[in-house]
Order: sequence, then structure tokens, then C-alpha cells
Amino acid sequence: MFTSPADGYDRFMGRYTRTLAPELVDATGLDRNARVLDVGCGPGGLTGVLAGHVGAQNVAAIDPAPQFVAACRERHPDADVREGMAEALPWPDGVFDAALSCLVVGFMTDADHGLREMARVTRPGGVVAACMWDLDEGGMTMLETFWAAARRLDPDVVGERMRVGVGRGDIATRLRAIGLRDVADGALTARADYADFDDFWEPFTFAVGPAGAYLAALPADHQEQIRQLCRPLLPDGPFTLEARAWFARGIVPPLLLDG
Repeated sequence: MFTSPADGYDRFMGRYTRTLAPELVDATGLDRNARVLDVGCGPGGLTGVLAGHVGAQNVAAIDPAPQFVAACRERHPDADVREGMAEALPWPDGVFDAALSCLVVGFMTDADHGLREMARVTRPGGVVAACMWDLDEGGMTMLETFWAAARRLDPDVVGERMRVGVGRGDIATRLRAIGLRDVADGALTARADYADFDDFWEPFTFAVGPAGAYLAALPADHQEQIRQLCRPLLPDGPFTLEARAWFARGIVPPLLLDG
């Protein structure tokens, strides 16, 4: 699902991370000298924002996709970037002041276990925070446009609405369930600029994420039909699309590290 080169991800979703990642960092409330982990770092969009906030030497990052790890290491050579899964983080208990995950919880093999791992490697009193696009109420315009067109071609298409974290309050509920305290949640906003419709459409052909994988599996004529169905839903010339993500953060209590 995430086998495309880093520059393909950058054009598809990375353009949103530029505005979403700073919102996530601000909402997490990081100190300037914090030691921070980026879980599911991809090519390093959030990693770079964290490095600018706390210094690259205070940032660790991890992702299961080797091409993304390579890109993140190249872009942020002073950060500790590793290849691996959220469900098996290769760090000891309590070594970070905060663990963040941007647009990743819904793609973890076991989201609840991944969140527990984030809490495990975070010190008592530290923060675990995550966000996912609002795909339940249509807050992510780019993906909503694509899936609306796909459903016109095939009404049985599920899209991404069943993924963890895409509904209001879901991440917060999971953080409470794993024992985090003082859980707070809300919405974050992001946006992306497009030169024209082709700039919007072409990244879908890179097979990035569920939408790209779905499109790549279709016959060429069906792909073109979805393209034609998307076209009237968007403006001519340059345009900007807004996006909303659901966010939650919680505090790690001592009991999570005591057993």
C-alpha cells in the first residue's frame, strides 16, 4: 500500500503534511528540549517539523517502508531514523518525552497495540498524540472527492471509512482505553495547493495509500471514468483544498510502566 517512492508520497499526501504537522506539534504542547518519537514517519514530514521544534538530535523516527526510511534519513541525517513497526518499537521503556503519530494509526496492523507501544516508550507524565483524517464526516476533501467518484462507478466501494481513527472521538477513546490520563481531542486543519486538475489527479496514479491502490487495480477504462467523474467536482486553474483531521493526546501515567 505504501510501496511508491518518497517523491510520489510527497505529491500525494506529503503536501498536506506541511500544514498538518505543525498543527499536530502545537496541539501536543511540546517543550523545546523534549526528546520526541515520530511513529510512522514516512519520508519525514512530521520529523522535519519536530526537528525544527526540538532539534534533530532530540528526534527519533520509525517507519516500516524502507524507501521512506531512506528518504527520511537523507532529509534529517541528525535524527535517529529506523525501519520497523509501531507494534514493536525498538526503544526501551520511558525514553521519550512524547510520541507522535501523524496519519498512521489507521494503517497500523494493531492500532491499540501500536498506541500502547507509543505509551511504553514515553516517560510517565509524557505525551502520546495521534491524528487521522476525518473520513467519516467528509472533512478530507481530496480523498472524499476521489471516493465519491469511485462510488458513482461502484456503489459498493467502502473506501477508507472503516479505518481506525477516521471518526470523531475514536483516537481519544482508544487512548483512554489503554490507560492514558487527561485525554483531550479535537480537530486539526490542513490545506494543499494544486496548480490545476492534472496536479490533483496524477498523484492518484502513483498507487499511494488505499485510494491509489484501489485505482491501480482497476482496468484502464474504469480509471479514466473515475478521472472524468472527479473533474467537474473541482475548479479550473489553480485551487486549494482544505482538510480536517481528528486529533487526540493523553498523558502517560506511572502505572503503564509499572506493569
